[in-house]
Amino acid sequence: MLDEVIRKVGDYSLRKCAPADIPQVMTVNESTLPEHYSDVFYYDVLDGFPEGFLVVEWQGTVIGYMMNRVEFGFSNIRGFSLTKKAHVVSVAVLKEHQRKGLGWALMEEGHKAMVTRGCKEAFLEVRVGNTAAITLYEKMGYSTSQRLYSYYRDGEDALLMTKAL
Repeated sequence: MLDEVIRKVGDYSLRKCAPADIPQVMTVNESTLPEHYSDVFYYDVLDGFPEGFLVVEWQGTVIGYMMNRVEFGFSNIRGFSLTKKAHVVSVAVLKEHQRKGLGWALMEEGHKAMVTRGCKEAFLEVRVGNTAAITLYEKMGYSTSQRLYSYYRDGEDALLMTKAL
């Protein structure tokens, strides 16, 4: 059941994303991050890994989300071996709801979905200037694997961060 609460954090509820949530997810994305995606992209990610696309709801409104993809390819941790890995595509929480443990809860529940799907590692890209996110990811066990120069459209570098699951 899509509206089934996976986890409570105070007055907030974490649950799987439903197709009807995508417009609100897009609003959160556009309000918090400089990278925006087409609606088709969100629906594609939801269709490919529904248990890994999570939302945080507060008073009936989506105020945060985490979307992940399952990929097959060379390991970011184990050299040239092929592996099933999870790509943390995007995580965001509206500014007024940040610093309440919601990002942490989304990541923890997302990691559980990744492991259930058989992923051996997770990876993400993060702006080098996003120190709050980098600190969160490091506390969750991610480490920097590589610096990706001029990764973002505006020319900012990214850090490729990885974690064994």
